[in-house]
Amino acid sequence: MKTFMQTKETVERNWYVIDAENLPLGRVATKAASMLRGKHKPTYTPHIDCGDYIIIVNADKVKLTGNKLNDKMYYDHSGFPGGLRERNAKTMIESYPTEMVERAVKGMLPKGPLGRQMIKKLFVYAGPEHNHAAQKPTVITL
Repeated sequence: MKTFMQTKETVERNWYVIDAENLPLGRVATKAASMLRGKHKPTYTPHIDCGDYIIIVNADKVKLTGNKLNDKMYYDHSGFPGGLRERNAKTMIESYPTEMVERAVKGMLPKGPLGRQMIKKLFVYAGPEHNHAAQKPTVITL
């Protein structure tokens, strides 16, 4: 019996919704990253993007355990001298909650062209509403 290898033409994609309200950021991110890769499917193939579309709602209500709100730092650099910008997690969750969740998920995906293709299937919303109702997404509970 030959080993099954999925091709990009045979991939079937579904839509899922994850409600991040009162859940730890890492738990939400690992579940989303695993489903974006397609590791929950029996047809998983490592070198093919066989994952599903993921919608994360209530990103502004995600929880951080311990003292991460004050200690965890996010860094960006403009490329110019003195262009380093530092923000802690408290600032990020108040001002940029979707970016914080996107960064957590993106860090768990493969680096390179395959990972950049996978991250395009992630949609993060700060509130409880999303505009993907036409796709009839399935709700995932963690």
